Amino acid sequence: MADDSGSPSPSSASPLQHHREALKSSVRNTAASRRREQAIAIGKERREALIRAKRVCRAPISGSDEAEMEEGDMVVDEEKACLEAKTAHAVEELKSALSIQGKGVQKKKIEALRDLRRLLSQPEVPLVDTAIKAGAVPLLVQYLSFGSSDEQLLEAAWCLTNIAAGEPEETKSLLPALPLLIAHLGEKSSTLVAEQCAWAIGNVAGEGAELRSTLLAQGALRPLTRLMFSSKGSTARTAAWAMSNLIKGPDPKAANELITIDGVLNAIIASLEKEDEELATEVAWVVVYLSALSDRGISLIVRSSVPQLLIGRLFSSENLQLLIPVLRGLGNLIAADDYMVDSVLTVGNNIIDQALSGLIKCLKSDNRVLRKESSWALSNIAAGSFEHKKLIFASEATPVLIRLVTSAQFDIRREAAYTLGNLCVVPTGNCELPKIIVEHLVAIVDGGALPGFIHLVRSADVDTAGLGLQFLELVMRGYPNKQGPKLVEMEDGIEAMERFQFHENEQMRNMANGLVDEYFGEDYGLDE
Repeated sequence: MADDSGSPSPSSASPLQHHREALKSSVRNTAASRRREQAIAIGKERREALIRAKRVCRAPISGSDEAEMEEGDMVVDEEKACLEAKTAHAVEELKSALSIQGKGVQKKKIEALRDLRRLLSQPEVPLVDTAIKAGAVPLLVQYLSFGSSDEQLLEAAWCLTNIAAGEPEETKSLLPALPLLIAHLGEKSSTLVAEQCAWAIGNVAGEGAELRSTLLAQGALRPLTRLMFSSKGSTARTAAWAMSNLIKGPDPKAANELITIDGVLNAIIASLEKEDEELATEVAWVVVYLSALSDRGISLIVRSSVPQLLIGRLFSSENLQLLIPVLRGLGNLIAADDYMVDSVLTVGNNIIDQALSGLIKCLKSDNRVLRKESSWALSNIAAGSFEHKKLIFASEATPVLIRLVTSAQFDIRREAAYTLGNLCVVPTGNCELPKIIVEHLVAIVDGGALPGFIHLVRSADVDTAGLGLQFLELVMRGYPNKQGPKLVEMEDGIEAMERFQFHENEQMRNMANGLVDEYFGEDYGLDE
């Protein structure tokens, strides 16, 4: 499957910048493009660990006439050549059934479609390429024609669904079928047919930006949104999954269009209110992309009941597939809109207590994504009011973050470092250095975090090294009794800073050299 690769261009201004201002001095803040970077990264995570962006449909949709797959229909140990021959023959039978007339023709069409569908549904030998080369796609498009029976439409759409789940070029072969697949999402179609067509469209959308653009241009967004309102759980789940594939980044056009559709926010809320965790998972991914790509979407979502519903899920669920999109969506909202922290996560309310408990649970998880995302969300809450800082500092989060900043993987250490650093400072609102919360700084340093920050200073990533330098500045300036420089020296911090003496980055060079000159100049140690 194709991956949407490439680096997004940082925007000149973003809501994310505010939450990192507290720990920003002369080092450029890189938070501006974070949400859009995440919108691209999610696809890789879903492929590797969580929810496949494309899915083969092996069993019938619940409620169809065929209650279960017949056991023994497929001999799994047949030779590949034999299965390929059967597939080519099945396509020929499709062609033959289209050309005959008279009694029994409908039965023959259904049998031909079903034979091909079963071949395309078996996992042992990929047969999509064989079916395409035999001419299956244009035949299946004819079987999708209006006026056909629901059973015929369902089988044809099912075949196309599994072709769309193939390799990139195989998925692209479905271009002639897209207008009819979209048309069968409409209100005049049966729920079963519409759901199967949504599944096929979701597979096509999961392939890449080019096919998503085609689907959007052909009008897939609105009828797919309508299906999210379905009272049938599997239909709503499939529609939400397909929708998340259709709107994912980095282009914000689809997300911005989706949030303007009447009732879409109500559909999201209604889905999250249900006990169905699979539905909540798919809808949470829709929230992830809306909050990553649409400023208007963010504004509407944070002022609805969605944040509270997500926090409730974060607090109560142990389902990894649900927790990851819930946490990512919350992280986006917290980072993007001050209203989320200032008015939703107000200290003293039950909602902030639930949020903090849920974030700590994820922080302590063995799952890397949960640890990273919870650290990121906490860093943005910690950049809020003094009350927020005190609440996090007094919680179980602080010792966990100290452990992470010294021993976790690089990306998690960096997020934990932002959180700990933000717990130690109050921004002044002007160009002056931030005011230090000495109690927090001392506890974090004495808890063992300093070596982790010095390790960050040695990072090849300039922004991460700058984060480490900023924390060293806090320690040397604010640790009581002027003991900060000595603590930094004991952990080889001078050597770490001196590596920037001739660094090509002027800001980093000036910052590091300035700190060394100020705290370790000619007079250093003379008053001991």
